[in-house]
Amino acid sequence: MTNKLREVMGEWADEVQVPHDLADRALRRRARRPWVYGALAVGVAAALAVVAMIVPGEGDIVIKPATEVTLPARPSPAPTDVRTDVDNVPPRNMIAAGNYAISSYFVYTTEKLGGRWERRRHTWWLLNPRTGTYEKTPYAWLDVAPGLQVAAVLEGEVMGRRIGILDLNTGQFLTWIELDQDVIGLKWSPDGTKLLATAYTEYPMRWKRIDPNTTTEEPTTRTGFYVVDVPTKRVAFRPMPIDRNILPNGSQNFSWSQDGTLVWEGRGGQPNRVYFTLDGRPHEAPQEEYSSGGVTALSPNGALLLGDAGLPTSITDKATGRVVGRQRALQLHAWADDESVLGLRCAGECDNEFHSALTLMGVDGSMKQQLSGYKDETKEDPWVWVLTPR
Repeated sequence: MTNKLREVMGEWADEVQVPHDLADRALRRRARRPWVYGALAVGVAAALAVVAMIVPGEGDIVIKPATEVTLPARPSPAPTDVRTDVDNVPPRNMIAAGNYAISSYFVYTTEKLGGRWERRRHTWWLLNPRTGTYEKTPYAWLDVAPGLQVAAVLEGEVMGRRIGILDLNTGQFLTWIELDQDVIGLKWSPDGTKLLATAYTEYPMRWKRIDPNTTTEEPTTRTGFYVVDVPTKRVAFRPMPIDRNILPNGSQNFSWSQDGTLVWEGRGGQPNRVYFTLDGRPHEAPQEEYSSGGVTALSPNGALLLGDAGLPTSITDKATGRVVGRQRALQLHAWADDESVLGLRCAGECDNEFHSALTLMGVDGSMKQQLSGYKDETKEDPWVWVLTPR
């Protein structure tokens, strides 16, 4: 333990409760990039976690800290400018249009383990709004909250149980949150105050290689999900193991409903989503739960709906079901505004559907602007973007 940390711990003991500026006292002498921090920062975060009071109760785990976390406010009004990077694949510079921005992206590769074991590994890049560029990180998973002011990052190789809350404006961690099980799949709630994480005993994206063309997956070991209220650091775990007769293999992460009051898991067949309350009880699907790629398919004015994936795509009038526009696109991802959509458009005459770029299009299918460079998903190391409301 460093002398500086001993001083802070001594002050803390004298004050009985955790001082609100504990981390700042230890870190104020040296500013750090968000993903390059030393043993002192780790020690302070660990000390904060040690004093968290763990209170078990009826299938959940609640952590009650001595202090609360103040999240930075979302910008109002939110920016709506168009920003592109068509020259770099994956992008180096911020990509955004209207209501949404690419807040992060990951590249996935196949990693060989011992014996015949292999696994899928994610390498994440995170938007640094201070420089307007994407920067490589060492985290197992991350997600940016709506508003692009704060990110949640998961320490570990492919899973982990320590979540950092990073202020993107300052590059400093606001707090660290400790879990008692390994998780992946961090997701911020639509209001940007809660985190959802799915717990497993074994990393689910792993398999055994039988021959060059054949693999076999192990049974999924999902145990449930965590809901973290970030401002209060209250943590609740809900046991939700997978019914292996329905979802035997692979990762089965939970996602938020559009209003953040429910969570759902995907399933094959109909219904393709099954909903649960935040305490894990089955719940009927919301009456109007429209989504496309994890974001709402309903236009901001509530009049139009994005159609399913597949060339060509379509947009329909919500009230009548009438098709009001078709697009030479593979997927429609989100609404930039009431008249423009973000979609995946293939190059040229679409001879190769895997050669595509994120573009800004009109409802009628007119091409407004190319946002990203064209990527060829048949090549190694494809990149996958994450769209976040601005």
